[in-house]
Amino acid sequence: MVQTLSAAAARRVALAAQGFGKAPSGRVGTRQLNGLFDRLGLLQIDSVNVFERSHYLPGFARLGGYDKALLDRLTFRPTSPSSEAGYTEVWAHEAAFVPVRDWPLFRFRNARFRAKYLAGKDSWGLTAGRDTIEWLRSELAARGPLAASEIEHDANVRQGPWWGWSEVKQALELMFRSGELATAGRTRFERRYALVQQVLPASVLERHPSEPDAVRELVRRSVTALGVGTLSDIADYYRLYTAETKAALHDLVDAGEVERVHVHGWTGAGGRPLAAFVPAGVRVPRAISATAVLSPFDPVVWERDRLLRMFGMHYRIEIYTPAPKRVFGYYVLPVLVDDEIVGRVDLKSDRQAEVLRVQAAWVEEGRSAGAVAERLAPLLGSVAEWQGLGDVMVAGRGNLAGALADELGGAALAG
Repeated sequence: MVQTLSAAAARRVALAAQGFGKAPSGRVGTRQLNGLFDRLGLLQIDSVNVFERSHYLPGFARLGGYDKALLDRLTFRPTSPSSEAGYTEVWAHEAAFVPVRDWPLFRFRNARFRAKYLAGKDSWGLTAGRDTIEWLRSELAARGPLAASEIEHDANVRQGPWWGWSEVKQALELMFRSGELATAGRTRFERRYALVQQVLPASVLERHPSEPDAVRELVRRSVTALGVGTLSDIADYYRLYTAETKAALHDLVDAGEVERVHVHGWTGAGGRPLAAFVPAGVRVPRAISATAVLSPFDPVVWERDRLLRMFGMHYRIEIYTPAPKRVFGYYVLPVLVDDEIVGRVDLKSDRQAEVLRVQAAWVEEGRSAGAVAERLAPLLGSVAEWQGLGDVMVAGRGNLAGALADELGGAALAG
């Protein structure tokens, strides 16, 4: 029998699956951070740090203030060929940290990229030659893990057109995406590359799940992490093809691990109801109590159509939009209050002035600016403390700025 969920119930299911709704208790340590990975499956990596790099933010949104050095020790230090503990990097949703034990699940993606590259069809347009790749293979074998900046080669000079990457950097990325290289941690956020046998245990390297089995497992994890989602939502979590996701969902439904549901208001083309899926036996929380700012690269925000369908927010990141054409700001984070997204703030950590700057603050249509500011202001104080900053300063841009500045004691700037 197909279950029916209200839109509000679907929001609560989704947020509970993502780890919202339970007030953090006590100090956040490695156990809680490992639990975050268990729940989300991955943390997406992005280099933009005008406020904070994205992989740190899901932990703060769900757990509150924590020592970022703890997460660095989990994700940046090299893994050991003698243990499956720890985390490595793969192309999952995008570039992401995942548990070392999960590395074999992405072998099929490595093979796909390799086939596309050899056929001249990869979407990255990388052009590194075979001679460079062979030279790097022997260099890494002889010297061990290296960052691109540590490699001395005439071709290791930044150039166009691909992000200014040198021939050496392009070759390293090709080998990484093909599964020949793995990460050996990061130093000051710069990735170090190693031959897989130098950093991954034999027990991991010996596992070769079939493509259908790997896809099915990733789909199962997607459903669990999302709580509730459509076919396209679930496919997007690990960037799988729609057809293979559909086949895997069919198998999981038949196996009793996943159930079909209908969500009120979830419609597709022509107003037709969209099929949705939940983990078998999923429970609907009575309420969600949460206040958080969400990274643009948080799983709750990833799939923009889902964000609009579930929370009513039309959201686009404006980092690459010329300043005069930006609507809301440069690095805008959606504001979650309980089970609804009620606003958005453009944040900047001004470390020189030791100030958290709210460049713009907006309340969503139909929301009370005063009520949102009342919940958001203390959170921003916690954000500033977590970032090692002092005051919170609010610029005058946005329909939430005035109320937020008032709530923070008049910490507003003109503009």
